[in-house]
Amino acid sequence: MERNHHLHRQLANLRQSFFDQGYLDEQLIQLEELQDDANPNFVEEVVTLFYKDSARLIHSIDQALKKNPLDFAKLDSHMHQFQGSNSSIGAKKVKTECTQFREYCRAGNVEGCKRTFQQLKREYALLKTKLEAYFEFARQIGPIERASRPN
Repeated sequence: MERNHHLHRQLANLRQSFFDQGYLDEQLIQLEELQDDANPNFVEEVVTLFYKDSARLIHSIDQALKKNPLDFAKLDSHMHQFQGSNSSIGAKKVKTECTQFREYCRAGNVEGCKRTFQQLKREYALLKTKLEAYFEFARQIGPIERASRPN
């Protein structure tokens, strides 16, 4: 029981580090509030869907950045979609890069777009790795055991 409590405390500390280090915002908390016994993996499922959908958007942006001349309106549109997806899970650092990218699009700054997109992909991959490790650890230790009243 003590070991299980210790593991859950480690998991809680890991989760808190996402907020402390600025990777996630309160949107994740709102998703967690929708999770219940009927759907205990809701947050992980939403995050998994986010990563499947966002991989397509990243590919589209990557392809659009290879065109010459760049279609800034199309790039901005793709990034707007990507930014919305990131907002759905509260990916704070990635959203910041999305905002910067869109500002470079509006300014017609090719190098700014390319540089920011590389940083965005690093932040995205780092968050993905962190969340995958978090969900894996959560699955390994299982749900928190709640005390029940004796009959």
